[in-house]
Amino acid sequence: MHAKKDIPVAKAGYSIPEFGAATGLGRSSLYKYMGDGLIVYVKAGRRTIITDQPTDFLARLSKAA
Repeated sequence: MHAKKDIPVAKAGYSIPEFGAATGLGRSSLYKYMGDGLIVYVKAGRRTIITDQPTDFLARLSKAA
């Protein structure tokens, strides 16, 4: 019998703390970039879910600088 291998899947959404940990940025910086439109996010009730991928955001940030 063959063992089933886990297929890596990109996460669909990140909390503010998770995205901060993935990018090395603090909460205030994340909210600033969200306000500037550099981070893609949605609101689900009171929750903020960042639908952007950390690597995509960092690539855009380096191009914007």
